Amino acid sequence: MLKRTKQFMNSNKYKYEKRYIRPLMTPESVYVFKFGKEDLNNRLIIKYSHTWTGRIKINEIDLRLHKQQHPRIFKRESDLIKYLKQHVNQKTRSQLKDTDVNADDKIKTR
Repeated sequence: MLKRTKQFMNSNKYKYEKRYIRPLMTPESVYVFKFGKEDLNNRLIIKYSHTWTGRIKINEIDLRLHKQQHPRIFKRESDLIKYLKQHVNQKTRSQLKDTDVNADDKIKTR
């Protein structure tokens, strides 16, 4: 389950751990997928069920970045990966801008 997401995590050097939560009152099964660069402070909550043929059907994927209260909800894994790629690209762009600004400040102060 979530093979493409795991590949994305490994290619971007994120650590992750996956736990299964057994449901008590609901027919859906739940996986909690924690990930992050240093700390595992981001979560994916995958709610899925089985079809009558035994195949896994993902009903909902909740993404909570940095322990936020209101998750982003995705229906498909491809939408999730698309969002994560955009988020990672924004983060790397902002880090590059910060290093460029710091480098410019050092040059001007000398």
